[in-house]
Amino acid sequence: NGPFDRNTSTPGQAAMLLSLDGHSRARERHDMRTDPRAHRLPNRPRVDAAGHAVEIYPADIVKRRTMASNGMAGEIVQATKRGKIESRFRAPVHLLAVYDRGVRRDGETFVEGLPRSALRDLRRKLTFVPAGHEYYDCQDPHILTRVAYFYFDPTELAIDPELGFAEMAPRLFFENAALWSTALKLMSLVEHSLSANRLYFEALGAVLAHELVRLNTGAPSSVLPVRGGLAAWQQRIAVAYIEEHLGDQIPLAQLAQLVRLSPHYFCRAFKQSFGMPPHRYHTSRRIERAKILLADPALSVTEIGLTAGFSETGSFSAAFRKATGLTPTGFRSLL
Repeated sequence: NGPFDRNTSTPGQAAMLLSLDGHSRARERHDMRTDPRAHRLPNRPRVDAAGHAVEIYPADIVKRRTMASNGMAGEIVQATKRGKIESRFRAPVHLLAVYDRGVRRDGETFVEGLPRSALRDLRRKLTFVPAGHEYYDCQDPHILTRVAYFYFDPTELAIDPELGFAEMAPRLFFENAALWSTALKLMSLVEHSLSANRLYFEALGAVLAHELVRLNTGAPSSVLPVRGGLAAWQQRIAVAYIEEHLGDQIPLAQLAQLVRLSPHYFCRAFKQSFGMPPHRYHTSRRIERAKILLADPALSVTEIGLTAGFSETGSFSAAFRKATGLTPTGFRSLL
C-alpha cells in the first residue's frame, strides 16, 4: 500500500482502528437530542462494531492511512478533490483531531457540550472530543483538507486512572505546542507505517495522552516556549502566509515585515520555533502539497512541480527525492 489508503469501513483499514469488546454495544446509538440540527449522512459507510473511526461523506473524495497499537490508533485523512465534506463521530473512545491543512469557504463544526464554530482557517488547530460525545463537521473547503485523527481507548491505555483520562472536557479549535509537536511525529509514522515504528508509535501515543491529561487538569505544558523564538501570533501569520503562497517565491524580508522583525532576527527566531529556516520550511510544505497532487493521475509530474512552485522538473524531482527518498514517479506508483 502507498502513503494513503482509500477511505473505507472495512476491518483492515480505517474503520477497524480500536478493538474494544467486540460486541454490538460498541457502536452507541446516536442521540438526536444532543444536536437538533444533526442528520444522518446519506449512504455513508457504517463503522464496524469492533472498531471506531470518523465517518466521512462522500467517502470517495478522501484517502486514509492508519496505524494502531494497544488502546490507541491514528489516521491521516487527505482530501483529494474539492467538494463539500461532512464528518461525524461518536464512540466510547476519545478523539483528537489535528488540522494540518484546512481553510473552508463555508461550514461549521459541532462538539457536544460546546457552542458551534464557523471558524474558516483551521490550520494548526486541535479539537478534542471525549468518549461518548458527538462530533460533526461540515465544510466547503477552499484548499484540500489534511487532518489527522487520533483515537484513545481510556480503558485500554496504560494511564493511571487517578489522572482522570476517562473523564475529559471537550475542546474545539484550540492550540497547544506540546500536543502539536507530538502529533506531527505521530503523523510522520502513520504516513510511512513501518512495523519497526510500532513501539515508537505506542510511546508517542502515550505521551500525547498524557499531554491531554495535563491540558485537562491545567498543568503546565511539558514543552516550554522556545526562548528567542517567534511569538504564537507571529508563527500563525508566517505559516499562514507561506501556505497561501506555496507556489510563489517569498522574500525573507516580506515574511519578516509581516511579523514586525528584521530579516536577520526573523530567520533566527523562525528556526528556533520550527527547527528549520524559513526557506527549508517553505520547501517542505511544497513537497507535502506535491504529495497530494500526485494522487491525481490526470496531472503530470511536470505540472505538479510547477504548481508546487518549482521552476523545473529536475529541481522538483531532486527536492522530492531528498525529502522522501523517492522520485515523484516512484511515490505515485505506491498510491
